[in-house]
This record gives sequence, structure tokens and C-alpha cells, in this order.
Amino acid sequence: MTEFLSPHITSSLKPPAIRVLPVGDSQPLWSVMIPTYNPRADYLEDTLRSVLRQDPGPEQMQIEVVDDCSPHGTPVELVRRIAGDRVAVHREPKNNGMAGIWNRCIERARGEWVHILHQDDFVLPGFYVAMQKGACDSRVGALFCRHAEINPEGHWLRISHLHREFAGLPDAWHEKITVHQLIQCPAIVVRRAVYEHVGGFRPELRYTLDWEMWQRIAAQYSFWFQPSILACYRVHPASATCMLRLDAGDVREVRSMIKMTMAYHPPNRGAVLARKARVFYAGLAVTNSRHLLVQGHSDAARKQVIEALRISRSSRVLWKVVSFLVLWARVAGARLKRRLRSISSRTPQARAQIESQSPK
Repeated sequence: MTEFLSPHITSSLKPPAIRVLPVGDSQPLWSVMIPTYNPRADYLEDTLRSVLRQDPGPEQMQIEVVDDCSPHGTPVELVRRIAGDRVAVHREPKNNGMAGIWNRCIERARGEWVHILHQDDFVLPGFYVAMQKGACDSRVGALFCRHAEINPEGHWLRISHLHREFAGLPDAWHEKITVHQLIQCPAIVVRRAVYEHVGGFRPELRYTLDWEMWQRIAAQYSFWFQPSILACYRVHPASATCMLRLDAGDVREVRSMIKMTMAYHPPNRGAVLARKARVFYAGLAVTNSRHLLVQGHSDAARKQVIEALRISRSSRVLWKVVSFLVLWARVAGARLKRRLRSISSRTPQARAQIESQSPK
């Protein structure tokens, strides 16, 4: 554990406090907390079954679904069908929002290690056994593994970085996690005592709340890395990330969050890392804009590029923007050609009817 915390962190930036568990409470090793909000039944079933297949029993693992006041009701019947009484179900009386429900999961967790496992993600066999290997190191505040990013059908799209060949403490981790978001929630477990110390997830953040948390923890604790791919993070159009991307809310939040997390480093070092992070995420925004353009979201693509240039105007980013504009011209040209061919293929009668209906 390092003791550095920047004096520039003010009380107005303090995250929500996490209640300290009373001394003497019986404590399982794991708390697997599953926040839900209008969950899709098949995804939630995948999530639950992935945990139950590795269940060491209630004395070692708490498993609980924490519903954020879903308007269509809490998925009690689904949970009971899959898990009987093994999985507890709690319904919040009002909606807390993303950070709020994650913090409620931590508050309700009784285990030494807290795993916030989202309703559309899952873990692979051996996850908890592998994570336990790093849990005995008192320096460690969080344990994480490699993860696979999957599509809605569960097919692997890409895998996360290999930070070292063997399990252990990755080098210069605080700097690495400052420049890139390298951990997805299903792949990480955190000591409950760490959350009690550093506070909960920040409610003012939606897209970067997990990335900010990992940086905050890394400023004070070591991370332990397991190189096996043991978790799956699902990407689908209804996810919060995809929705934010359509109006470039993701890029705007990255820009403000980078300013915030500079305070977790000495000033000179923080400025260098912030510059690297801005270049990386501006470039990522332009890459995302290309995908959005091809998918037909032209306005969303334009917003991504504008926000990218607000983050960084490095030569690397500017070249990417030029490449995007070339693609935009090609896409626009292809669409115009298709429209002209469609018009030319119409019969004279159809063209005359269209012209007669056009405003004078």
C-alpha cells in the first residue's frame, strides 16, 4: 500500500462513504453482488448459473441479486427457478442510478471480497479459485483477471491485455490504469475494507465510474493479476455504454474524469499521464465514429469527432480525423450513387408521379 494522496483532492470531490462492517460479524470470503434493472432473462440466467457452478457454499460465498426498483418488477421467479433459496433477492424502494446501486451492493455485501457482477456478464469456470490465490497477500486491495469481450450472442470479439505471463503484481500499475481503462467489472474483485477506506463509486459519473474507482484504489493499494481469461463482458446495443456513445456522452465524461484523476498523482507526473490518456481516448473516439458512420449513425459519428478534438489535437488524432473525413466522403458518395440509380430505374410514370407530389 502506498500512502500518496494528492493535497489537491478537496472535500467537494469526496466520494460516497461506505459503511464499515461491525466487528464480530461472521464474514464469508466472497460476496457476489448482482445489480439488476429490467434484466433480460436469458442474460441474467447466464450470470447466475456461471456463479452457481462455482459455489463453495453459503459459509464461503454470499450471492445476492440487488434490484434497482425495476418498473417491470424484481426477477424473483427467475432467481427462484434457477437457484431456489440459495440466492438472496433484495429490491430497492427507489431507483438509485448506476453508481447508487453499485454502492448499495457494496453496503449489503458481507464478504471479505466483493464481486459486482452485472446482469449481462458472467464468469468462466475457475474464476473464484484463481482469484483466491491472490487474496492472502495483505498488500493487495483488488484482484483481477483477463476478460473476453463478447457480443449479444456470447461469441468472443476480443480479449484484454496480458499484463504479465504469471500471476502476481503487475508493474507500474497505477500509471497503466491512469492512461487506459484496462479492467471490466466482471473481471475484478475488491476487498470490502478497501471500499470502506476509499469510498464508493461517484454518482456524478456514468461511463467512467469504474475506471475512476480503479485509479483511486491503485493510488493506495496494489493490484494482483491473474493471466487466465476467466470473465466475459457483454457488449450489446441496449447497454449504457452504447447509449452514451450515440450523443458522445462517453467522450465528454472521459475529458472531465481525466482532469479529476490527475489529482491521484504528483502534479508533474499526473500531467504527463493525462496527456497520454487524452491522446488515446481522442483516438478511440474517432475510431468509434467510423463504426457509427458505417452503421448509419452519421450525427452520432459527427459528435464523436467533435468531442475527440476537444480532448486532444495531437498529430496522431488529427491524422485519424482526416481518415474519418475521407471515409465520410466515400460513404456519402456511395449513398448518393445508390439514390441516383434508384431514381433512374423508375418508370417514366413513377418519376412523373414523384415530381407531381414534390413541393413547387
